[in-house]
Amino acid sequence: MKIFNYDLKFFSKIFLISSVPVTSWSAPKPNIFFPKIETFFFLFLGLFLFGLGESILVVSQNGVTPWTVLAEGVANKVNIGIGLSTFIISCIVLIFWLPLKLKPGLGTIMNIIIIALTMGAIIPFLYFLNEIFNPIFLSFFGTLLVGFGSGIYLIANLGPGTRDGLMTGISKNYNKPISLIRFSIEFTVVFLGWLLGGTFGLGTIIFAVFIGPCISLSLNLSLIHISEPTRPY
Repeated sequence: MKIFNYDLKFFSKIFLISSVPVTSWSAPKPNIFFPKIETFFFLFLGLFLFGLGESILVVSQNGVTPWTVLAEGVANKVNIGIGLSTFIISCIVLIFWLPLKLKPGLGTIMNIIIIALTMGAIIPFLYFLNEIFNPIFLSFFGTLLVGFGSGIYLIANLGPGTRDGLMTGISKNYNKPISLIRFSIEFTVVFLGWLLGGTFGLGTIIFAVFIGPCISLSLNLSLIHISEPTRPY
């Protein structure tokens, strides 16, 4: 019975985390453009894992993340690579920050560049995974990598990604629940992407359901050897 209670506490701690851990490599403020080397390294690592996870979801051909549905659709229509399409869409989203009076950080800029470069560079070399693994497994594994990358990226504390910043900015400026704003934006981009030929499928649903727990797991794993305070989301 004690073991059962311990397990419940362990899993509730993992999945109910409400703050981002502060580590020795976290930036003290998100508007720092010249962070410590280790902070920049973990920022790069988190964004690379994010891009790798997105890439695996693409090659699974089982459905991709909401914004990648749109990127795929745009790439198919104008005959460009999905990495370049992702980069262009992120830049356009960044323009919408202006009326919201949001300021990008180093992490925001690196988010645009590293994820797009990673996807553009490695997707052509990952299609062999379809011959080895089940598409559903690839969907879960890709979601796990995106979640772990997101957790590392959040802990670096160098500014939000363009899409997350847009969601939180609209929520703050118009006093609307962020869950409603996120659903509205992602439903819109999925619908537009699907109309343009992007891949909506089971993998998209798997991502929507499990990305939150995967991010929480990533954040909690960082707490194993950390005693510093945490900051709210």
